[in-house]
Amino acid sequence: MTLDPPPPTTSDDVRLTLRAAELYHLEGATQAEIAAKLGVSRATAGRLVARARAQGLVRIEITLPGELRDTVHTELEHELEQRFGLTEARVVGAPGGDEAPGDHVLGRAAAEVLVRRLQPHDVLGFTWGPETVAIAKALRARATRCARVVQLDGAFTAADYQTGIDYTLGRCAEVLRATPVRLYAPLYADPATVKALIEDSAVGQALSIGAAADVMAFGVGTASTATTLYAGEYLDARTLAELHERGAVGEIGGRFFRSDGTDAGGDLPARTVSVPLNAVRACRTAVLVSGGEIKHQAIHAALLGGLAKVLVTDVGCARWLLDRKKEATDATFGPNPSKAPNT
Repeated sequence: MTLDPPPPTTSDDVRLTLRAAELYHLEGATQAEIAAKLGVSRATAGRLVARARAQGLVRIEITLPGELRDTVHTELEHELEQRFGLTEARVVGAPGGDEAPGDHVLGRAAAEVLVRRLQPHDVLGFTWGPETVAIAKALRARATRCARVVQLDGAFTAADYQTGIDYTLGRCAEVLRATPVRLYAPLYADPATVKALIEDSAVGQALSIGAAADVMAFGVGTASTATTLYAGEYLDARTLAELHERGAVGEIGGRFFRSDGTDAGGDLPARTVSVPLNAVRACRTAVLVSGGEIKHQAIHAALLGGLAKVLVTDVGCARWLLDRKKEATDATFGPNPSKAPNT
């Protein structure tokens, strides 16, 4: 049985421990090289390095160059990950500004996240909106690719409103060398029409592919006249009033949720052609890309509802989220998906 060397008690013990630590941390030597240099076994070399840390002889400090301190926010990102159970948080922008970064800044950061996380066999799904258009614009041809790119929500409307869906789908498919899957359907229709569309082979297949996507990228909307759904005449004032009565504060893919992240319910889900919120909750890599003061409450609700695994946002929103008091359900990060209504 081999015992660890005892704590350093003599100047020679301290010298040997420090020398091993210097070789490892300052000179980048391997344990084998340290063993050869000091005339000890590899196991002893490893224990000496570990002992230096355990005895407080080594202090590891991570520093950030001054010119980058306003643009790199790793501490905020770590806090967000811990608070909301996120796989990754990406915070952009400089603190103290009067305005949040534009969609192009968020889109560029989100594109970097997707490039790192997408695998060749993955299906990438996205909802339409300015955030995903910005992601598509920021993507550059490189080694990253995926199998399919699929639209997660319907986009047809009678209004002269550009959703950017064709550009986003085509650009992502081209850069990622993926097969595009178009969802040829309106976002909202009467329940009978929605039922018929879902039963249609093409629309039903697109929704099934989207619901099972490995990676989803989406923005978040508000339950107000400031939302793109209202601007594009997908919703009217009466429908918004009904949503307010149900406590809706935000939406993803045209599906609304309350301040605690639970589905708002009501009549609208039966009239919606998009992947259900439960599919977003279940997605392995659900990437929420949004920022700005008007979106704070909706982003917070989405995080509480388990609707994101990755968050890309601005520094002002990040700090607002962290200033919020922990919810009563702090032990979990959103409702139990098995109990949430399948909208």
